[in-house]
Amino acid sequence: MFIDFTEIELIAGRGGKGAVHFRREKYSPLGGPDGGDGGRGGHIIFKADSNLHTLQDVRYRRKYKAEDGSSGGGSRKSGRSGKDVVVLVPIGTLLRNKLDNSIVADLVNNDESFIVCHGGKGGKGNVKFKSSTNQAPQTAQPGLFGETGNYEIELKVLADVGLVGLPNAGKSTLLSRISAAKPKISDYPFTTLVPNLGIVKYGDYNSFVMADIPGLIKGASAGKGLGHQFLKHIERNKVLLYLIDGTDETPYKSFNTLKKEILNFNPDLGIKPFIICRTKSDIGNKLSDEWKKFDKDILVISAVSGEGLNNLISTLVKSIQ
Repeated sequence: MFIDFTEIELIAGRGGKGAVHFRREKYSPLGGPDGGDGGRGGHIIFKADSNLHTLQDVRYRRKYKAEDGSSGGGSRKSGRSGKDVVVLVPIGTLLRNKLDNSIVADLVNNDESFIVCHGGKGGKGNVKFKSSTNQAPQTAQPGLFGETGNYEIELKVLADVGLVGLPNAGKSTLLSRISAAKPKISDYPFTTLVPNLGIVKYGDYNSFVMADIPGLIKGASAGKGLGHQFLKHIERNKVLLYLIDGTDETPYKSFNTLKKEILNFNPDLGIKPFIICRTKSDIGNKLSDEWKKFDKDILVISAVSGEGLNNLISTLVKSIQ
């Protein structure tokens, strides 16, 4: 199951208590204070892991609590720090504080980590309160509480190329043909309901990542047809590949519909490089006159026959680089 959004509660560990203790030895029955500090409470850390592709594990554990720090001891011994909780999430995970809707972390690199909630500081032992006027302090500090909060966890797919098109434009078929990905493919709209990732290899040792984004429809930027859930994944892609069905009788209108929905969702997406591609050339022999309205070169492919795929890959590589 592909899960790209969830909400969780985080509770960092509380710091341990400082100790009130005095040195008592055979030859020093009235030794001074030697109470140690309490240990730090455990942090809650989020770490990006390239082996994960969904927030499924996080979603089914809605609350994370780190261990409290241990109390200090005699002989100035500090308490042990509480164990940190490390939450593994996919690359491209965004953490947002629900209280003020602020972005706390954006993990876009493998093994990148961020302390979301810091553990509480341990309390000072009574040795820290010794002074010239107080040789035997009976005072120690309690540990501080750790940070807590409720957070929204959102995954935005990271890919070099994002496939954009109306439902049934041939996105999944193309991804399955030029990569090892095996998305569900059928001849009816909305076959793809979640993003699919595929690695496209070229040359001897090179590759790029392509994302099959579920089909967009008019009104997607306003949330129609789960539009917001689909459009957010386009934000992370370096290059957008618009796929227009070769049998479409109004291809120019379809392209403008897609572009309008994307820009309405996020105007900044207008600066991304994009490529337009006419699909299904093996069956789209009778073309609409609207194809002449495009003022940009259009690539022609057939994912079924393989026509134009090598040219498409080389064009995408140049655009990515």
